[in-house]
Amino acid sequence: MQEQLKEIQRDLQAVVAELEQAAYLKKDTMFVVGCSTSEVAGQHIGTAGSEDIAAVLFSGLKDLQKKTGIHLAFQCCEHLNRALVVERETAEKYHLEEVSVVPVPKAGGSMASFAYKHMEAPVVVEHIKAHAGIDIGETMIGMHLKHVAVPIRLKQRYIGSARVNTAKTRPKLIGGVRAVYDVVNDTNSCT
Repeated sequence: MQEQLKEIQRDLQAVVAELEQAAYLKKDTMFVVGCSTSEVAGQHIGTAGSEDIAAVLFSGLKDLQKKTGIHLAFQCCEHLNRALVVERETAEKYHLEEVSVVPVPKAGGSMASFAYKHMEAPVVVEHIKAHAGIDIGETMIGMHLKHVAVPIRLKQRYIGSARVNTAKTRPKLIGGVRAVYDVVNDTNSCT
């Protein structure tokens, strides 16, 4: 298990380095994390949750947060309707409505449960519109991203055995054929 955790840590460090290098994560942007620790371990989603794996991932994502100034939101599993764990400060800053539930590994998922236990002042909210996100193990974070989501193709495509997808968002292009867009300034930022 220790060797598997080291591999997961190396994979995550590669992903975090790519996210930092891409420079689209700006201070105070919301970053949603969907994660199946079962998939990371090479098992079917929802069958082999691991708080040991969650601990490694949480640590790496907190490092990303410290370096970029983003706000993390950890998506719960479908048993909690994909609600999200955030810091109370984040909920207040973004005027997010708190709901009454505590995620546990079998109802919320190991990642969200671990985050809830290890954040400074965690709360659970039902909805967000994040600026960017990472989906580790195909947990479907799209419902929590702003319109319009733009996939980010990373070189590091796996963490453990789980596929990794990332996305940023951009403003909608509206107005039709006469409209003029500032696409040059939009390519590297989350909005």
